[in-house]
Amino acid sequence: MDGDDRAYRPERVVELLRELDRRTGGPGGSRRLAWTPEWLAARAWFREALAGLPVTVDQDEAGNLWAVLPGARPETVVVGSHLDSVPSGGWLDGALGVMAGVEFLRSLAAAGIPPACTVALVDWADEEGARFSRSLFGSAAAMGTLDLDVLRTLRDRTGEALPDVLAAHGVRLDNLDACRARVADVKAYVEVHIEQGPVLEERGLGIGVVTGTVGIERERLVLTGQAAHAGTTPMRLRRDSFAAAARFALAVAEVARAHDGVGTVGWVECKPGVVTAVPGETRLTLDLRHIDPAALASMLAGARAAAAEAAAAEGCEVAWEQIWSIPPMPFHPALVEAAADAVEAVEGHRFSLPSGALHDASEMARAIPTAMVFSSSTNGLSHTKEEDTPTGHLAMAVDAFDRTVRRAIDLVASGAL
Repeated sequence: MDGDDRAYRPERVVELLRELDRRTGGPGGSRRLAWTPEWLAARAWFREALAGLPVTVDQDEAGNLWAVLPGARPETVVVGSHLDSVPSGGWLDGALGVMAGVEFLRSLAAAGIPPACTVALVDWADEEGARFSRSLFGSAAAMGTLDLDVLRTLRDRTGEALPDVLAAHGVRLDNLDACRARVADVKAYVEVHIEQGPVLEERGLGIGVVTGTVGIERERLVLTGQAAHAGTTPMRLRRDSFAAAARFALAVAEVARAHDGVGTVGWVECKPGVVTAVPGETRLTLDLRHIDPAALASMLAGARAAAAEAAAAEGCEVAWEQIWSIPPMPFHPALVEAAADAVEAVEGHRFSLPSGALHDASEMARAIPTAMVFSSSTNGLSHTKEEDTPTGHLAMAVDAFDRTVRRAIDLVASGAL
């Protein structure tokens, strides 16, 4: 499938993205939180976008939505991303990869002959983890890395339990392993995504090659002190759990800087949570990220020491609950090279960078040759309604994506992958 007689049209990808934004966006940002009616509406429109193509569309046991175009061989190249979004998120995050996949299937179908191997497009379920704090749900299920015992304990902010919400969408925890059969013949995975950071824009580039994704340690901490009256309890006698949390948050930032990584305390809840009471209990989340596994482990050790020190300084106790972790995931050298060739063909350079954000590619890369192409992100912003990318950069990204996938098909068909 080498050559440049391709029927792929990047402008159609942008048109699809604009239409999705009209349907599920607005002044407040995107409205596609997983396992909600708005997300289901986006998926229904996705099915409409696939109508007329010679593909089989169905949902697997984890809620992932697949569109499969049979090829001359059962060996499969998968493309995709996710339609779900964070609350009030942007119009491109995840959706770019799905809509690019729709156009890729359309271009293959337009050729009138089966591709050299089977090609599948997947909309992974609940990539963001915005509702239950467990990112990459659907792709992790496909790769068999979900911890069912942990999943059974997860609740959203309204108290709804994850198993109950999943069951309402036809997804049952005890059946998740069945979806692993979907990747049995998969030999390559390619994803296109916005960078969600400032690196490409700072360099004046529209697109780049992704070398892999960082490792993450995600934890929940519970700091326990003593609730007391805000007016009658002297400062020297307080056991203020939020004061301990504040000390900890500042220490996490220093730990991250010392290791050239990133650390975030992204959510905090105090109890009793009233203006006239010293917080007796504070819960918070911790997110640590680094591309080097040893540095990530050192960051976690530093955070644990910082939490113990902060708790002791305020007369509190601290307990840890792991939410989730994933090691750094380097991408496959042959596919990274293919993506570099594609980026060079489109924009004349081979600039590469690791991804500080996780993607479904992170899970796929555990066992399947994987590559990604990034577009720039305006002002480095994502997970916000201000998220944007110049149209020209989107066009370059999906062009490079198309070239990378076609090379992946050649590699799979030849037995090189």
